[in-house]
This record gives sequence, C-alpha cells and structure tokens, in this order.
Amino acid sequence: MIDITRKSSTLRTAIASAVVTVSKAETIAAVANKTVPKGDVLEVSRTAGLFAVKRTADMIPDCHPLPIEYTNIKFEIEGLSINIYCEVKTIYKTGVEVEAMHGASVVALTIYDMLKPIDKGVEISNIKLLEKSGGKSDYKDMPKPDLKVAIIVSSDSVSSGKKEDKAGKAIEEQLKKYNIQSSAYIIIPDDSDTIKNNVQQYITADFDMVLITGGTGLSKRDITPEAVAPLINREIPGMMEAARNYGQQRMPYAMLSRGIAGFASNTLIITMPGSTRGAAETMDALFPYVFHLFKVKDGGGH
Repeated sequence: MIDITRKSSTLRTAIASAVVTVSKAETIAAVANKTVPKGDVLEVSRTAGLFAVKRTADMIPDCHPLPIEYTNIKFEIEGLSINIYCEVKTIYKTGVEVEAMHGASVVALTIYDMLKPIDKGVEISNIKLLEKSGGKSDYKDMPKPDLKVAIIVSSDSVSSGKKEDKAGKAIEEQLKKYNIQSSAYIIIPDDSDTIKNNVQQYITADFDMVLITGGTGLSKRDITPEAVAPLINREIPGMMEAARNYGQQRMPYAMLSRGIAGFASNTLIITMPGSTRGAAETMDALFPYVFHLFKVKDGGGH
C-alpha cells in the first residue's frame, strides 16, 4: 500500500454504478413483484453491497482499511436493465472510489446469482466510477502566476554555518509542487530586529507571502512569533491550529510550537518550526488550502 501518513483527513465521497441486463420482461416483473425463488432480489443485493463496501480492503490488496461512515445503494429499472448506484462517504486520508465500485460490483453479482435460475441471459456491464470528491485535488484555487513568496530561515546555527539549512529547502520543494518559485530566500540569525526588519521589507515590497521557518519553540532565542506579531494586523488563528493538530497526530511535541499566521497589509505571513520535519508537516497541513485566502482577499469567494 502507498504511504498516506502525510495526507489530511477530509470528507471523501464517491458514486459508482453498474448495470444488470436481463433477457425477458418476465424477469423484471419477478424482481418488481418479489417473486424470484431466491428471495427479494433488490433487498438481498443491497445488503450484499453494504457488506462489500465495508470489506473492500480485505479483497483488494492495495486498498487501505478505512472507516465507512455512509453507504447508500439505489436502483433504477429501465426496460430490461437494472441500474445500480452505490454512494460511499468517509472522513479519512484516502478516497472511497474503489469501495463504491466494489459495492456496485457485488450488488450486480448478487442480482446475477439470484436471477440465473430463471433467466440464462443475464449480463453485467458498465461498472464504473461516476464521480468522486475530497482530498487536495479538489482545491483548485491555485496561485496567480506572479505570486511573490519570500522564505526566511531564522536560525543562529544555520546563519553561522554550524548547521545545514534543510527546513528552508523543504519549504522550497513543497512550493515547487504548486509551480511556485520563491522570489526571495534569506538566512538570518534569531534576532528580533533582524526578523522584523526583513519581514517589513517584504511587506513594503508587496510580497504575497512570507514563510518563516525557525524560532517558534520555547528556547530563549525562539522569538519569531514575538518579532512578527506587531506586524500582523489580521491574525488567522485557525491556520496554526490546523498545523499543530496535523503535527501532533504525528509527533506529540508539535503542541509546543508557538507559530502564528496572518496578514500584514496584503502579505500573508506564516511562521513554522525550524525542524525540517516540522516545516514540511506545516506545509502539508496548510497547502494548497491557503491559496484560497488570496481569492477571498481579492473579493472572489467566501
């Protein structure tokens, strides 16, 4: 199975369909009148489909076990065809399209099995995914082409050359996933005035985002939040709440991060942990969702 530990849990939905076609009208009548010898075809197959959705990971090797929080199976009879629709929902890190198709498939097979004694011409066809939603692919508020982003690495040890800069590079690599190249990249010591002055320069230069890694912990030299806070006129507490929650699910110490985020004039400032892992996880938690802020800020959405 692929590694989904870096993904966030979101509402995931999928609808799949299948078609069972019979060879004579009498078969459809028997289904509708519930006179098929093996029982109520639609209710029995619906039950089989519910079991199938929940057991998908047991049948398909690469499917992750996940919490199924809703399943709905519906039927439409058109002529000699029984159309099957299977809708599945979960709040998890991966989608449920295979679960929906597995459910529709087993419903179709169950119908086939129940009808074969009275109709030798039953066929199954068109098992397919109709729609799916959930996950990062749904968030299409991608940044404008001229998005200006500055990366600031605030670290005494990195600025003095005693330690290699990895956190800043991790942020830069994450940005590249969204076709963003940093317009500025600097490494500075943990000094309040230095941090504040550099951030102010980017605000004055009308940068869209300033991403700062380092100085959000609890050591005496961790002063990034204090340096940045006076510059922020519209704080966004939910961003760091989301980042800390995401991080704490993977590392208990994430709760100790004091990062803050918000707008300073038209510039979004985000402060992140100085560790490579902490910075990468903050990016995973917040992107690409933060791009929606620029749409809202410019009056293009809610």
